[in-house]
Amino acid sequence: MAATTSSTQGWAQLRQQARSLETQTEMLLHTYAQFSNQTNIPPKPTEEERHTETKLRELLDKRESVISHLTRLLTSDPSPSALKQNNLSLLRDKLSDHRRDLSRLRSTLDSARTRANLLGSVRDDISAYRAANPEQGEADYMLDERGRLDRSHEVADSVLSQAYAVQDSFASQRERLAHINRRITLAASQVPGINTLITRISARKRRDGIIMGSFIAFCFLMFWFFS
Repeated sequence: MAATTSSTQGWAQLRQQARSLETQTEMLLHTYAQFSNQTNIPPKPTEEERHTETKLRELLDKRESVISHLTRLLTSDPSPSALKQNNLSLLRDKLSDHRRDLSRLRSTLDSARTRANLLGSVRDDISAYRAANPEQGEADYMLDERGRLDRSHEVADSVLSQAYAVQDSFASQRERLAHINRRITLAASQVPGINTLITRISARKRRDGIIMGSFIAFCFLMFWFFS
């Protein structure tokens, strides 16, 4: 009974330690990810970057050791619970995820540093060439300006083309509506009695309008007379 209690306490303490190491690892991974997001990535790893990576690897190794100890405890338990097995599996999966994250971030940082070094080298070469050939540098500047102007003209032409297309679309729709109106009018004129019906409806509307206007005027006069 005492051995079981000791084993349970040891399991709880080791699991708590593993969770604490997980939290520390996640915080350092977040810090490590910021190195690849810098505007100006240094050509070589800084002392802080190397220290962070070293600390991350140490944490991952510590977690590996703790998980191994937990595995031995679980194996020695004559009746391990499903909850403990599930917790151990989660700790292993999280450790694998963090190892992959570190590898991915290391690769991303290396690629970003290589790209930054390449761009810096190209800029240095261009600056050196222009310093050695000032006339050619002036010509390149004029060509760059000409390219920017051409791109501005292309954007303006594109906007104008879209405006003309919209105008043509409106004109086409207006012509289509006019054509539909003419067809409706023609069809109505060919139906027997439709013109008479339309005339009666119009006359009835005018009559109803006159009656309503007269009623409103009468009410107004009565209100004015008795007020």
